Amino acid sequence: MTFRRLSIVFAFLIFSIYVGLLLSLFYFWNGSLFIEILFSERTLFSIQISVISATIASLLSLFFALPSAYALSRFNFKGKYIIDIMLELPMIVSPAALGAMLLIFFNNPIGVWIQEHNLQFVFTIYGIILAQLITTLGIATRLIKAAMDEVPTRYEEVARSLGASPLKAFLTITLPLSKRGILAAFILTWAKSIGEFGATITLAGTMAMKTETLPIAIFMRLSTADIEGTVVLIFILVFIGFLTLSFVRLLSKPRVS
Repeated sequence: MTFRRLSIVFAFLIFSIYVGLLLSLFYFWNGSLFIEILFSERTLFSIQISVISATIASLLSLFFALPSAYALSRFNFKGKYIIDIMLELPMIVSPAALGAMLLIFFNNPIGVWIQEHNLQFVFTIYGIILAQLITTLGIATRLIKAAMDEVPTRYEEVARSLGASPLKAFLTITLPLSKRGILAAFILTWAKSIGEFGATITLAGTMAMKTETLPIAIFMRLSTADIEGTVVLIFILVFIGFLTLSFVRLLSKPRVS
């Protein structure tokens, strides 16, 4: 067997593992139950709160990640190496650990003051948004930085030599040229947020019709041994995920000249 064929075999092997997992769900498939659960008040609420919180968290991630990614992509400054490493925290620490860190923070004097005088995060939708933001912010910054790294710095240098300010060069050169990568980063961040579980359940809890996102709804169904209901919710989450990734693939296609 040639190396080419061997590598293709491994690709199909990985594909088969994931397809096998999806196909195994059909053993507990119940078509009539799917419609019933999909349009139940509790499921619709879970979908709604998941979409709303993921959208807000992703927009906030984009707001903070854009200037941060530009700084890391374009400038050398003290502390850059440490900041760059810290962006990997959501990847090296489990979401449950991040949620525990947030919960501990809000039990410290500063966190207690924030909750008493500003917003209540623990066991609220604000906690869901914060948990999703914390788990995606570093990833969003990393993805946007990669997109900006693809834009040659000489374009900005030429714009500044013609009288453009650094801000105008960023808004008129770097931002438009990296917009596809930024949009793809937003969509991937949104998909990550909507599937977030560990930090959310730790900080916001599992209260039905209040903090029960779609992943938490799956966990609650499974905890009561409702396998058929769990399968329905998994299919809903998988459908949303695949639909999101298809948009990213469309954005990633090279432009036809």
